[in-house]
Amino acid sequence: MPHSSTLYIADFRQKWLNGVTAPLRPAVTPEIAALARAFSARSCLSVWQVVFLSTGLLTGIVCTYLWPYTVATCLYWLFFSGFMLSALIRLFASLIPVARAKPPSVNRASNENLPSYSVIVAMYKEARIATQLITALNRLDYPRDRLEVLFALEDDDTETIRAFEQALSGRPELRHMRIIRVPDGTPRTKPRALNHALIHATGDLTVIYDAEDMPDPQQLMTAARTFAEGPSHLACLQAPLRPLHRNNFISRHFAAEYAVQFEVILPAMHRLGLPFPLGGTSNHFKTDILRRIGAWDAFNVTEDADLGLRLTQYGYTSGLIPTPTYESPPENVRTWIPQRTRWIKGYMQTIGVHTRLHTAFRFKVWLGLALSIGLSVLSALCYAPFTSLILTTALINLLQPEAITLLWPDKLLFIVGIISALTALAIGTRRARAVFTLTDMLTLPAYWSLQSIACLHALWQLIVCPFHWDKTEHAPVLAPAETTR
Repeated sequence: MPHSSTLYIADFRQKWLNGVTAPLRPAVTPEIAALARAFSARSCLSVWQVVFLSTGLLTGIVCTYLWPYTVATCLYWLFFSGFMLSALIRLFASLIPVARAKPPSVNRASNENLPSYSVIVAMYKEARIATQLITALNRLDYPRDRLEVLFALEDDDTETIRAFEQALSGRPELRHMRIIRVPDGTPRTKPRALNHALIHATGDLTVIYDAEDMPDPQQLMTAARTFAEGPSHLACLQAPLRPLHRNNFISRHFAAEYAVQFEVILPAMHRLGLPFPLGGTSNHFKTDILRRIGAWDAFNVTEDADLGLRLTQYGYTSGLIPTPTYESPPENVRTWIPQRTRWIKGYMQTIGVHTRLHTAFRFKVWLGLALSIGLSVLSALCYAPFTSLILTTALINLLQPEAITLLWPDKLLFIVGIISALTALAIGTRRARAVFTLTDMLTLPAYWSLQSIACLHALWQLIVCPFHWDKTEHAPVLAPAETTR
């Protein structure tokens, strides 16, 4: 059950609704609780996990040697079942209507009644982005006396520190923004920097942004109202992420993929009451709860996905808000592969953490883990070889009809997969107002096949350098019209 200290939000809600003008100042514990060993990716696999994996690998080798055809058939049906399940889930999620955002039941509260807010941005080698980020965060519509912005910068990143110092210098309107220098240490990851900044945060609520983010100006106010009107066990809110449109192959597919994830999959999982993996940015938290559960795992390279599941393990829930955050997408394979490698490696870490059985068994967590992260990893690993097999079979069947026949399961999977993908893309891109053309639809297999390359790289990194953080490069971009209104 959630801890009693979270009742301050309920108190805040009551005071807001009653029009009380006295400022609400809950007692927030500044210390971050030690992360339970069972929830850290730093820990090794449990005994039963080692036994399970070793037994499965040994059994697979023996069976392949003794009954190769049977093993090949079993693998075929395993891949088929995984892809069919993924397609059906995506189709089902596309048909679930999005919950309509309820208008606030209270008028805009006076500044004294609003919770204080901490905005944290952890960065490394992002000097070029300083002006754009400060401008974007300065557009946030929230009382400045209730707002602080913390830039968590690595202590040896002198170029970025200098850029932000110069951008903030001599501007009294930015006095709510300050730099937090992260001391040298290991692992050098974003979650470690976030944890260090969280120690210095004073807000009742905390939100995480990335260096390239341009959040909707109303996002903080929307989150504060949603927390105030929500249950006491609501600990986190996720805003949708919308990559800005770029006229190249990677960025267009990346934007469409995000549209499906944040406009179709996550809303459906939320409507079904399932825990979902958080995005790496625009996560709004009740600060006290975040500290109490150990904050971010510094050794998990997808700390966001892990944290969303861990909140549920502790009995809390996450929700969604409609106000988006715009960001720049990767523009080429050179930047896309390292980023996707890190994501898939972190997904693998998260699967290992949340299947240890060192904690109380929660069926919803395992179901959410399997339907989101589990299927994502399986699809990434198997998509390229399975698609190549089907396309090769179809080509041989076309050129030499007497040589081989395309099996009916392949035809069924192809039809269901296409319908599922196009339905999810059509609905997701419409909701996100993203552009996705006929050419993009025809090149989907090429984009999806890149996932398998990233997955193999992630598997290798998981073995040789599990905590290595692949840095994503960001360049300044123009803000979308929606963010300047």
